[in-house]
Amino acid sequence: MNTEWFSSWPASSATRASTSLPTGIDQLWARKGYIAASLRHRRRRYLRDARTVVSIRETLSSITDAQLRSRCQTSREFAARGKAIARERLEALATICEVARRQRGETPYPVQVAGALAMADGCIAEMATGEGKTLTASLVATLAGWRGKGCHVITVNDYLAQRDAEAMRGIYEFCGLSVGFINQDMSPPERGQAYRCDITYATNKDVTADYLRDHLAIGAKTSTAEQILNSMLTAGPSRAGRPQRTQRGLPIAIVDEIDSVLIDDAVTPLIISQSGDNDHMIEAFQTAATLAGHMEPTVDYRVRPNYQEVELTTAGRAKLHHHTQPLGGVFSGMRRSEELVTQALVAREFYAVGKQYIIDEGKVVIVDESTGRLMPDREWRDGLHQAVTAKEGLEVEAPKVTTARISFQRFFRKYDRLCGMTGTAREARMEFWDIYHLLVVLLPPNKPCIRTLLPSILCNHREDKYAAIVETTRQAHGRQQPVLIGTRSVEASWHLSEAFQEAGLEHQILNAEKHREEAQIVAQAGKAGRITIATNMAGRGTDIKLSQGVQELGGLYVILTERHDSYRVDRQLQGRCARQGEPGMTRSITCLDDELLARHGRGFRWVLRRCLPLGRGVRYLSAIAFHCLQSRMTRRALAQRKQVLRTDTYLDESLGFTGRNAGS
Repeated sequence: MNTEWFSSWPASSATRASTSLPTGIDQLWARKGYIAASLRHRRRRYLRDARTVVSIRETLSSITDAQLRSRCQTSREFAARGKAIARERLEALATICEVARRQRGETPYPVQVAGALAMADGCIAEMATGEGKTLTASLVATLAGWRGKGCHVITVNDYLAQRDAEAMRGIYEFCGLSVGFINQDMSPPERGQAYRCDITYATNKDVTADYLRDHLAIGAKTSTAEQILNSMLTAGPSRAGRPQRTQRGLPIAIVDEIDSVLIDDAVTPLIISQSGDNDHMIEAFQTAATLAGHMEPTVDYRVRPNYQEVELTTAGRAKLHHHTQPLGGVFSGMRRSEELVTQALVAREFYAVGKQYIIDEGKVVIVDESTGRLMPDREWRDGLHQAVTAKEGLEVEAPKVTTARISFQRFFRKYDRLCGMTGTAREARMEFWDIYHLLVVLLPPNKPCIRTLLPSILCNHREDKYAAIVETTRQAHGRQQPVLIGTRSVEASWHLSEAFQEAGLEHQILNAEKHREEAQIVAQAGKAGRITIATNMAGRGTDIKLSQGVQELGGLYVILTERHDSYRVDRQLQGRCARQGEPGMTRSITCLDDELLARHGRGFRWVLRRCLPLGRGVRYLSAIAFHCLQSRMTRRALAQRKQVLRTDTYLDESLGFTGRNAGS
């Protein structure tokens, strides 16, 4: 039976881009039924083939290194042709597994092999946290690297890109492949050298930014024929003064934490900008911040928290006109004045230090609300970043001029082959299919999960919640059980830290302001008696290893202090405990003042506040409330991403005939 060596269905990004969205309930249910049947069949096949691969690998343990290298060379020759017999692909994967055992001392488990087979078929492998996705990615990357067209392994930060590339280098080099990595400090020649490797580790931001830079250097300055000719040239220094690509194309992408990249950050634009002649706007933003300080809520403006919008009232417009009349300049027009002041009010009402951003070295630095990481190379657009800076009384920089932009959703659909892995994909499986045409294969853990889900606690006020968290932690700490407490924002982590200090409990903090100590803090979070307060742990990529004797104490104790807009993010935090058959426990301690209830669930909040004194049915009602609210927020985010998808599809179809790369 013939099969593609590294397959995907559909095979091209053009087919993915033309995929229509479900338009009727009958079509939706038919699609769900097809996907469910396909997934059941694929899961059984991958697990069966994985057992075959493990059996073949066992027979290779007695051969010499020279014989093993010879097998690698044979497999590489088959892969370079693009076609292979199914049995030969399984034997090639078994060869890579044996190389991993000798080079890394790690023998891939059947579930890791099954995950590699799923990704090699262009699927998303959902593997439980701690199942060894880094090693799984190396198996797939080797198969892809043997094709000779390059392979991008996408990680969530520079640290993991370098760490994983160096950790797996022995496997790749034994198999005759070169490996490189990209970080944001590299020069263009260094980036080009890394992209010329058979396997390149990089973040989603780096590969997208390099794509846009290539487009600016080549696409905007050359004709269509010249672009095609340049695309056939390898990346490197310019020839005869002609610009050349840093990347050599977008052949295959293996995305780690794929739900974070393709769902949470899907519509986040990656923007290439340059300084413009906007110095006159610096004073305008500062003046707008001052004018916003004169505005009174409900009297001069109304706040719409569900949509993060601010609307001026008639009285507010009159007051604004009175204050701006003598100013002149950009404030001479009432419409522009309203835009600037409304933006300043949005910055004041919806953006707070410690939540959406921090102040580092006198500058506003955005905090990724999904991962808790700093994003120093990003700015909010349409003047919002300058409005937030002016609100904080910091030095305002002139707005930059956008020269190229693309959403991650649109960029990753340009890859010829796309696959990935994560621990939380099932909730978004229909979206993965509709937008990216990727099937989600749910794989079982290598060892049964014995995580204990403790009853949740709902408090009336935030102070009550902090007291409950401190008391719960004190009890676990008394028996020397390590505790990991997840917060939604930097501000909340500091408030909780103050409560622990007052209680005399020694602890560590991991948030965007202390990101430099991340590896050290995470490495110690599983030690007996350790207390760690951390912002969202999604995608941190570092295992929390339990010290001796901790398993007998019940394993790592994870406390969720606030529900997120997506249940996937809650599940990512819960997945930090009970890995690889280890014990662990998790509990949710929330309150009615939390953002999800306060901003989006006022009706549920009203009911729960009256049920709390009675003490009956609160746990059941709160579970319903959180489920409904998270489902609502998920649908709202999905609608936004689908709207961006329609725009992306329109751009691809409308701009394709112009001879310009549709990436800008």
